[in-house]
Amino acid sequence: MKKIKHTVYFLCLFSFLFSLTNCKGDGKSDKEKEEVAKTESEIDFLTKEDYGTTAEGEKVEQYTLTNEAGMEVKIITYGGRITSLKAPDKNDEFEDVILGFDSLSQYTSDHPYFGALIGRFGNRIAGGKFSLDGEEYQLPQNDGENSLHGGYQGFDKVIWTAEVPSDSTSLVLTYQSKDNEMGYPGNLDVKVTYTLNEDNSLDVEYEAETDKKTIVNLTQHSYFNLTGDFSKTILDHEVVLNADEFLPVDETLIPTGELRSVEGTPFDFTEAKKVGKEIEAENKQLELGLGYDHCWVLNDQTEDMHFAASAYDPESGRFLEVSTTEPGIQFYTGNFLDGTLPQQGGEGTYAKRSGFCLETQHYPDSPNQEKFPSVVLNPGEKYSSKTSFKFSVK
Repeated sequence: MKKIKHTVYFLCLFSFLFSLTNCKGDGKSDKEKEEVAKTESEIDFLTKEDYGTTAEGEKVEQYTLTNEAGMEVKIITYGGRITSLKAPDKNDEFEDVILGFDSLSQYTSDHPYFGALIGRFGNRIAGGKFSLDGEEYQLPQNDGENSLHGGYQGFDKVIWTAEVPSDSTSLVLTYQSKDNEMGYPGNLDVKVTYTLNEDNSLDVEYEAETDKKTIVNLTQHSYFNLTGDFSKTILDHEVVLNADEFLPVDETLIPTGELRSVEGTPFDFTEAKKVGKEIEAENKQLELGLGYDHCWVLNDQTEDMHFAASAYDPESGRFLEVSTTEPGIQFYTGNFLDGTLPQQGGEGTYAKRSGFCLETQHYPDSPNQEKFPSVVLNPGEKYSSKTSFKFSVK
């Protein structure tokens, strides 16, 4: 019994002296140690840094999400933009597959919506007008006579408030669009959550609530180039669009209201096909869009997550799959890129068709076309939408 007591005594004494030595060694309190441990546990998954200041004096932050596989996504609070997304190729080499810029000043000047969150209404509204309950609303006409992507001061050009939930692999962005902002009715509270998962998928979840009847159609406008080499075009990418119909457009790229079969046309991507195979074919719709710049009607019209599209680069082996709760997807092949915008890193410029967009959304001009799925949001209702971009190799 004495031996046991002596053993316990010496163990306690040793433990006390060891902890005392440890405390003297680093001089940190328990609280400070907890904060350090927390920071060290999170640093591999989420970091924050200053990204710059706008001309109006607003500070912009950049958040970096990473997962254990090594995939990395950078997002800034200006426009909620994805500025970089590094995904592995078949040799496990990580390269950026998102078109972007090196500085905030480039994003705040004229640009083609690189990496941006789009709202209140993604895509075009004819004449910049729509009506609700007999009242007509006038929006900015920033695309000829039409309104595009929410107007000249859409969600792509505002500062979002960032919050980091405890899981540390998600970034939550919030913004309140005031009543009559860009002509839209109602105070709209918007929340967008970016989540990077361990299977190399990036989820984008959208939520919104209003205090007055309004319209909402949110999307993400990243340009992809799966080669990781922005000096190359995306014409050799093999694309699948899970849609038997698309929306033909008029001369101003507003849908005519027809849902046209893709069968026998250059718009048939029901099976994997190179983007460049028929993009220069003699076709009135291709002439109007200067290539592909149309909305496809997805085969699955439920609000559950469903497969929408995929893209594959045979050279790098990178494979992108897009799933969504939305009824449509705008496939845009960078037709208006003209070689005047600098690439990240300061080498070269973004040439025509050096990137493509897969914008999950409701149909363009929906507020003016009764046969299209509704984009109306009423007080007491919640707008909810989700899209997932999953990267792998094959």
